[in-house]
Amino acid sequence: MLDWNDCPAVERIPGKVSGEWLFRSTRVPVRALFENLEGGASVAEFLEWFPGVTREQVDAVLEHTSRSLGVSA
Repeated sequence: MLDWNDCPAVERIPGKVSGEWLFRSTRVPVRALFENLEGGASVAEFLEWFPGVTREQVDAVLEHTSRSLGVSA
């Protein structure tokens, strides 16, 4: 499991959406990004479907994931 504590684009607030990691200042779980990408959605589609999430947040989450997994972006 990734350590999201070092990613400024996300937050976890006890009691908010069951304590899941969320895109900062939204109620959108980070896992929703990965579920949608796995399902064949593009980042542009994800951003359209979840208007509270910014492109910068998505980029930061993907960058954090790549760095954490040791994958070249």
